[in-house]
Amino acid sequence: MDTISAKIDTRLYRTEVKSASDNVLISDEPQELGGKNLGLNPTELLAASLASCTVITLRMYINRKQWDVSEINVKIDFERDSERSVSVFTRKIEVIGEVDDTQRQRLETIANSCPIHKTLTHSIEIKTTLI
Repeated sequence: MDTISAKIDTRLYRTEVKSASDNVLISDEPQELGGKNLGLNPTELLAASLASCTVITLRMYINRKQWDVSEINVKIDFERDSERSVSVFTRKIEVIGEVDDTQRQRLETIANSCPIHKTLTHSIEIKTTLI
């Protein structure tokens, strides 16, 4: 189980996010929403999770296959369509290196297999307890 904690004090809306392994990042809202733009906002963190998981998964696969790829770039656009009650992630992947069309198709399949992609495309249950 991965455990993440978040803490906010009276500073609008600076949030300290901490992992069980003591890694820390700051999340905030942009100035136009009352924050100070000190870090990624929650929506950006969600998209960042998909982007980072994608490049890590691809890098692991490429390294295992020993393909000549120097860099992988992912851009995630995220929007909510409230009329259709759906959220849409648009992911664009750039692979810099020597890969043919067959390898590119395989990399798309691998990208769709990253753990965060699987989490976001399957049923999600959130259990909340106020303590």
